[in-house]
Amino acid sequence: MRIIAGEFRGRTLCAPGDRRTRPTADRVREAWFSILGDELIDATVVDLFAGSGALGLEALSRGARRVEFVEVGKAALAALRANIAAFDAEDRVGVHRIDALQFAERLDEGAFDVAFADPPYAGDQGREIIRIFQTRPFARILGVEHRSADDIGGSEKRRYGDAAISFCYRP
Repeated sequence: MRIIAGEFRGRTLCAPGDRRTRPTADRVREAWFSILGDELIDATVVDLFAGSGALGLEALSRGARRVEFVEVGKAALAALRANIAAFDAEDRVGVHRIDALQFAERLDEGAFDVAFADPPYAGDQGREIIRIFQTRPFARILGVEHRSADDIGGSEKRRYGDAAISFCYRP
């Protein structure tokens, strides 16, 4: 895994040492960030189910002002913290060790500009994060990665082989 563009372009990310964390493929991440474009400039971002932090660090690399990472897995948190330190980004991020759904439920409407969610493919966490967003839109834009065969809701869905990203927008 590597950062695709911006300030940290080409830098390699440390991955968690367990198989429970599934990294977003470079091709999917590149498409996701192409869709977001200038939405990231000076944005506040939340990276839910952060894993190694690839999405949030890519956002920071492309001009986001601040990123809040939300992750509970011990191995993923270790990789995330190592990546933040390697990129010398400690002063531009926050790390929250809490379940991403619980974190999202506590957010105020409009708390962030952009929200990423890359929950485990097994289970209904992707569908649930969209439900929370639809009840209280905590960002201008939410993107949720999931299996392309699944319909988890949202305003639009983009497919990339076995993966898809569903987007929701604050009204």
